[in-house]
Amino acid sequence: MKKTILTMALMGCMLCTQAQKVTCYTTTEGEAWQQSRTTLSSKPQGTTVATVEGTEEGTVFRAWGTTFNELDWDAFNLLSRDEQDEVMHRLFAPDGDLRFTHGRVSMNANDYARSWYSCDDVVGDLGLRHFNIERDKRNIIPLARAAQKYCPQLQLFMSPWSPPAWMKINHDYPVVPSSHNTMDSRQGYLLYMDDGRALDPDEMKLLGDRDGVFPRRLASQDYFIQDPRYLQCYADMFCRFIDLYAEQGLPITKVMYQNEAYSYTPYPGCAWTAEGTLRFNNDYLAPTLAKHHPEVELWIGTFNTNRLDYVEKILDDATLQANIKGVGTQWECRNNLPQMRQRYPHLRFMCSESECGNGSMDWAAGEHTFFLLSDNLGNGVDEYYNWNFILADHGESPWGWRQNALIQVDSHTRQPRYTAEYYAYKHFSHFVEPGTQMVAYAGREFSRTPIVVFRNAAGQHIVTAGNFTAEECVVNVKIGRRYLNMVLPAHSFSTYVM
Repeated sequence: MKKTILTMALMGCMLCTQAQKVTCYTTTEGEAWQQSRTTLSSKPQGTTVATVEGTEEGTVFRAWGTTFNELDWDAFNLLSRDEQDEVMHRLFAPDGDLRFTHGRVSMNANDYARSWYSCDDVVGDLGLRHFNIERDKRNIIPLARAAQKYCPQLQLFMSPWSPPAWMKINHDYPVVPSSHNTMDSRQGYLLYMDDGRALDPDEMKLLGDRDGVFPRRLASQDYFIQDPRYLQCYADMFCRFIDLYAEQGLPITKVMYQNEAYSYTPYPGCAWTAEGTLRFNNDYLAPTLAKHHPEVELWIGTFNTNRLDYVEKILDDATLQANIKGVGTQWECRNNLPQMRQRYPHLRFMCSESECGNGSMDWAAGEHTFFLLSDNLGNGVDEYYNWNFILADHGESPWGWRQNALIQVDSHTRQPRYTAEYYAYKHFSHFVEPGTQMVAYAGREFSRTPIVVFRNAAGQHIVTAGNFTAEECVVNVKIGRRYLNMVLPAHSFSTYVM
């Protein structure tokens, strides 16, 4: 009997020791994805930044995704076939690095298209006789299919940047005139209908807090013509687009009415008022989807403004709340997430687009993206979409904006480089799989050392930690009665898996 008790005690001790083992993955600018081992401790080291008991109920994560754009397709085609396969395996395979399962596409041109276009440029074609996706078949669909090879269950969400020009009050794709388009400069006043104060066509390019509010002024009228025939035709376009993509074997499972209704752009865009937003979604898009594609979710967004009062003006509408599944947030709207989730607890939230940077594709950009991942996930988004995943050189668009990507391709050598932002994503998406819960976040008060704690379906805890300072940092997370003591190298990303 004594021998049995001793044996059981030893086994229990071994199990306890095994349970304390932790694997750590660390990336610095000089070395990516270095693996090491540590254990949980009975004593803390450094500051305790988060505490979890193991019974918390947090936001359940659903999906990682990226976007399929024409300029991504161009960069992708600079690679050899073997390199293309490696890229898609890394991004989309279940055993790859990033494990994306969702993609985003736009109906009509976006700012990372090669040029202006729409699926129906025939003026007055309310019957959609000329609606087509022929350009997508040449540039977007092949890229999505290359991903689908490694992720057969790939799902898409769609939002337009601009309706066809003939459906807009300025009869053009952009919202404001600039040196990068041919919009009549006299039409600039249409946006605010005010005393003619100067427009800033580059306002959306500003980084940082953009003077604390974005946009500085709100559009005074809808750029989409508010004619019932046009509004219904536009809703019909959404359904036709879904049909044509389904014929290509690519299911669109959710839609949003507009990308960044608050970016008044020199590239494809469309300004909407709150009244126009509610009219189109409630009276046209929602019932048309319900009739023709009840399986497709309607989300509202993408909201890219920190003007919470204006977002609430839309989301407080009871009819809209009944019509939508969730809310797409990006850029400044991230600042509103805590208040929005408290005010609308029944709605889901996604980060519909990562911030795109300025073409530097350097370590600082990676640190910013690591913080954005931490802050969005820590504040309850359950889907997260990257923007461009592969671009050539400095990622410059036809409209004069350089942006970042996860993979940079040198157009001269045709060689790919996996950027710091790629590894920022890997530190999250490689481990935070669908069904994983976010249970603690130490971020906004620790913006230079953001830490998120997750618990997966198997009960394992996963801790992501960034250190954006020039000094080594020692902090800990209390898990039950023990401590995960973390020694974070200067300027590093780390992930701990219990």
